[in-house]
Amino acid sequence: MEFISKYKRYIESVLWVLIIVFAFQVFNSVNAPIKFNEVKNERYLKVIDKLKDIRNAQIAYKSVNGVYSDSFEGLIKFIDTAQYTLIQKRDSSYMKYDRVYRIDMLKEVVVIDTLGFASVKDSLFGSSDRYKLMAEVPIDGVNQMFSIKADVIDKNGYNVPVFEVRVSKDAILFDQNKDLLKQEKALMSVDGVNGPDLVLGSMTDVSTNGNWPTTYDAIARN
Repeated sequence: MEFISKYKRYIESVLWVLIIVFAFQVFNSVNAPIKFNEVKNERYLKVIDKLKDIRNAQIAYKSVNGVYSDSFEGLIKFIDTAQYTLIQKRDSSYMKYDRVYRIDMLKEVVVIDTLGFASVKDSLFGSSDRYKLMAEVPIDGVNQMFSIKADVIDKNGYNVPVFEVRVSKDAILFDQNKDLLKQEKALMSVDGVNGPDLVLGSMTDVSTNGNWPTTYDAIARN
């Protein structure tokens, strides 16, 4: 009887261990995706904020130079040194002799006045110098730069400047569950960031948009 009692206690102990292990596995299977999404959203917001700074800098660069920058070094130097020309447009008119009708005729024109100049850095970033680190992916533990490209492409017979900046989800979520990361990279959803990368702009389309949904912009505003 004593042997049976000891054997019974042993079986009960084993069963309790198995129950605890299974309970942990069930908890982890439910909790792991939740924690993954929390980390993902937090990191995506940091990256998207940086991409928005890059977009603003690229738009300013194009407004002055006519094309986009293909390097962060050139973009940062531009922010440090460039100035906007402040202009004012006003309608005007004058009389001019018309050789065809042989009379003075009213001519209407738009006069552009230069009012002054404004620093690109002050206009975009104020007193902040965060633009100097715009090439770096802003995730702790990640020593990686965004990739940047720029070109002029033919679009319906017109030469159009384009640019693209991207970073892989592998880099952003480098320390997360590999199975969940694989699912995230294959994502195709209107509510998520589709594909294996976070991307700003395009090398084939005329766009300065990112591939993230507007929900991330709403979260950032709040």
